[in-house]
Amino acid sequence: MIKIENISKTYSGVTVLEIPNLEIPEGEAFGLVGNNGAGKTTLFSCLLDLIQPTTGTISNNDVVVSESEAWKPFTSAFIDESFLIGYLTPEEYFYFIGELRGQNKSDVDALLANFTDFFHDEILNKKKYLRDLSKGNQKKAGIVASFIGNPKVVILDEPFANLDPTTQIRLKSIIKDLAAKQDVTVLVSSHDLSHVTEVCERIVVLEKGVMVKDIQTTPETLQDLENYFSGKETATEEV
Repeated sequence: MIKIENISKTYSGVTVLEIPNLEIPEGEAFGLVGNNGAGKTTLFSCLLDLIQPTTGTISNNDVVVSESEAWKPFTSAFIDESFLIGYLTPEEYFYFIGELRGQNKSDVDALLANFTDFFHDEILNKKKYLRDLSKGNQKKAGIVASFIGNPKVVILDEPFANLDPTTQIRLKSIIKDLAAKQDVTVLVSSHDLSHVTEVCERIVVLEKGVMVKDIQTTPETLQDLENYFSGKETATEEV
């Protein structure tokens, strides 16, 4: 379980994130939506101890992330291209991540074999560095790398951006499978309301760093979110 208590982040006197309490249970596909500047990436960065919150604590399976690194072996993420190592080929990068996560080359190859259709023959065996791949192919490599080592928590920031429709469909299937069949806690942020409502069983809406909705996904959720972001309704969910 991920537990957030009294988290806030302030820059130069401006509070960009303020969440009194949020719990994400094990095995949940959790969605985070909001306009630019809503605080989505800030929250994920705090979850990964990339930045320190101004106040409060975040626990990942009872480990306070800012006080111990014991959460890292079972947690992985892909936030953006800064997570990649541009001068490596995709294969070199995958094997490097495998080493960090206690996986040998055979383990990594076995995992990569499951993503042949996701790669579309554009990633492996192309003798290209990661920095020379398209934005979409860089994202594919980063997402698959986050699955190496059987993590129990996977955090993906805007995973559908820059992906072609075929890959988006495949990624939705992958995310749903991770949560439903492998009991992995998957946290996804996205600007695409359709994608996030399709893959996530619970969705939190952030607005200027504050939670304004915390809802279980239903067939009506997409329309409710579209109404909210189009200004046709106000936030009505208790959070």
